[in-house]
Amino acid sequence: MAKTRAHVFVRGVVQGVFFRQTTLELARSTSVDGWIRNLPDGRVEAIFEGEEEAVAEIVEFCRHGPPRAVVTGVDVSWESYLGEFCSFKAR
Repeated sequence: MAKTRAHVFVRGVVQGVFFRQTTLELARSTSVDGWIRNLPDGRVEAIFEGEEEAVAEIVEFCRHGPPRAVVTGVDVSWESYLGEFCSFKAR
């Protein structure tokens, strides 16, 4: 199966609503590697690497987030898989 990488920026009410924790749990359960972090401007940034279907599932999750999130926009850059991560971490 093909592997891919997605660099994602999520806008809206996405900090303080368990967005990073929920995404971390989903990434680990689907064997996606990379990281997620809050940005000073209120957005969340993440890099996901893994099987295309699993990465697409997490990107789709980012479009709505956990129950308390209010996502107003998602910017996704699809990139070549680099294999630079061995786990998924919240920064």
